[in-house]
Amino acid sequence: MDIGAIIFVVILVVIMPIGILMSFGALAGIVSYLTKTAVDADHADSELLTISEGNPWGGICPVDHPDDA
Repeated sequence: MDIGAIIFVVILVVIMPIGILMSFGALAGIVSYLTKTAVDADHADSELLTISEGNPWGGICPVDHPDDA
């Protein structure tokens, strides 16, 4: 068997799928960042943004009790 064929098979079977999966991971990160930024801008004057940015285990929500926060 030729060494070039072995290298070609390794590239097709190992390197290409890993590269494709890694690029889709980066693409998912970019899309999620852009989506979150757009939604945050849409709800800038709403209590929804304060609730979504809050810690669900942090206790009293500042929207429900603004004097306690």
